[in-house]
Amino acid sequence: MDILLPALIVIATVFAMEWVAWASHKYIMHGFGWAWHRDHHEPHDNVLEKNDLYAIVGAAMSISMFALGSPLVMGASAWWPGTWIGLGILFYGIIYTLVHDGLVHQRYFRWVPKRGYAKRLVQAHKLHHATIGKEGGVSFGFVFARDPAKLKAELKRQREAGIAVVRESAGA
Repeated sequence: MDILLPALIVIATVFAMEWVAWASHKYIMHGFGWAWHRDHHEPHDNVLEKNDLYAIVGAAMSISMFALGSPLVMGASAWWPGTWIGLGILFYGIIYTLVHDGLVHQRYFRWVPKRGYAKRLVQAHKLHHATIGKEGGVSFGFVFARDPAKLKAELKRQREAGIAVVRESAGA
């Protein structure tokens, strides 16, 4: 099998997963799935959060696609792109873990970026955490971050419209 098509499927899946993560974060985690996500927005000293259960959901998606692509599991009805989609989901999970949990929340290492896109990612996610509760908010993606000045303006608009309660230290 030519490696170009599988590589394109993996790359497309990684990019698509950012959209899946954005939509899941905005409409599930800040919606009916708030019970799992709430502790991620509240101070605590626990090593793990209920929010970490969402990583298991992502792993199940990846494993399911690997299974659909596997002739050992599915026999003759195996769907070959499934393996590559599963790999793309796995890669996105690794990127998410390093960027969100590692860089932004510093669960694995201590490094505060002073400039560049890494700083923008951290600022955007800090602005996401500027709201109290599940209502309103900005920056629901994990890898692609909008301009922090635009996010602050959006938070200010949400606060003035009564959509979101913004923490005092957020500066919005």
